[in-house]
Amino acid sequence: MSNLDQIAKLSGFSKATVSRVLNRSPHVSQATREIILKIMEELDYVPNGNAISLSRGETMQIGMVTEGINEVMLPFLNSFVETASRHGYQTIIYTSGGDPAKELQAFEDMRRKRVDALVISTCVNDQALLGSYCKYGPIVSWQRMELPEIQSVAMNQYDGYMLGLEHLIEKGYTRIANAWGRPASMNTSGRIQAYRDAARNYHLEVNPEWSHTGIFSIRQGEELIRRLLMIPGGPPNAILCANDMVAAGVLSEARRLKVKVPEELAVVGFDNTELAHTLGITSIDNPIAAQAQNALHLILCKLKGGEAEQEPLEFQLVERTTT
Repeated sequence: MSNLDQIAKLSGFSKATVSRVLNRSPHVSQATREIILKIMEELDYVPNGNAISLSRGETMQIGMVTEGINEVMLPFLNSFVETASRHGYQTIIYTSGGDPAKELQAFEDMRRKRVDALVISTCVNDQALLGSYCKYGPIVSWQRMELPEIQSVAMNQYDGYMLGLEHLIEKGYTRIANAWGRPASMNTSGRIQAYRDAARNYHLEVNPEWSHTGIFSIRQGEELIRRLLMIPGGPPNAILCANDMVAAGVLSEARRLKVKVPEELAVVGFDNTELAHTLGITSIDNPIAAQAQNALHLILCKLKGGEAEQEPLEFQLVERTTT
């Protein structure tokens, strides 16, 4: 006698009813559900996940693809995992470490129906290659994409960066340095364009040595400010950073070097994390958690049909003691 047969016999209900309880069908009364679940508990019955997935035609699992887990992506990851869980989905994290072959394992898993959908935090493979997997399931990205096949919930970083630039300009800072992130990122491209437009529109003093890409961490922020302060012809009097960690590094090293903040150097971060709040860093509020929720709703729309719930989002400047 199979486990389902035994549960059906002990409960007095059909195997079909037992199966509906296993599949969390709404077409079972609460009283019936409680009787069957109690018998399952008494028998220490553990459902076969693969069998349930086959019967449903879905795994109830969503993969998240990222190069690695860091402080910047944690709000997105945590929000996505929590939101997916509320809808009955588990999240599997695929970290590539920058290895394209390892990253593709996530997309192959979707092709083999091991996950129902994918959300991209960061990716290293050619976008056209990743787009070719859309026929196997929904793919949504937090990273900005040029492909129409992969919908993105990323916000235009141009807008957020311009907020920071205009805030500094309004405060009277005209020698503005930039600590940008990944050189090949569309987010970085948007921030660079914002700086170019601001420099032209507000007639800012521009020095190529004030702007750097590939700056992500606290330590890199510390190293960068030491370099900037040694530039011949005068250092910048303000810096706009890729994230709050870089801003924290800049701020801490500036204080060690007896540079007055914000009188001699203004510092603006990005993302408005707890770190910025704790250290009093002016930052651009980037609603990362809400972007993760939008990503999950897009995936559910593709899996279940219907209209995707998308919360309208915008950047906000949060002024603190560093400007």
